[in-house]
Amino acid sequence: MSRPPPVTPRVKFLLDNWYWIVTALVSGGALMWPQLRARGAGGVSPQEAVQLINREKAVVIDVCEPAEFAAGHVGGSRNVPLGSLEGAKGLPSNKSQPLVVVCARGARAGRAASQLTKAGHQRVHVLSGGLAAWREAGLPVEKSA
Repeated sequence: MSRPPPVTPRVKFLLDNWYWIVTALVSGGALMWPQLRARGAGGVSPQEAVQLINREKAVVIDVCEPAEFAAGHVGGSRNVPLGSLEGAKGLPSNKSQPLVVVCARGARAGRAASQLTKAGHQRVHVLSGGLAAWREAGLPVEKSA
């Protein structure tokens, strides 16, 4: 009878630590999920957002709560909190005008983009990474008094 080949140290490590490897992959996926979801919802980088604003007159909709908005927001953005998005007056009536939806990190903006698309807005983009990515790109942030 032939013996099975010996287990290499790498295979032994994987077999002994499979639980931790799976945990690391799942937690990494959970951390990336908001970014991937934003990309799927028409997510744009801060640089792409600036191009949409400058070239196509995109309207920036910040779906943060008023206190968050006052602490810092994209210049010229309109504050329409996610909870009051349905029927809000701060949205453009021209539903073909591009919108860039922003929140602190991108998760709420993804939900808002879904609502806006269902409401008939045709060109809705989520700022991937939210205001944090905007700041990291060195773009200006305004504060309300």
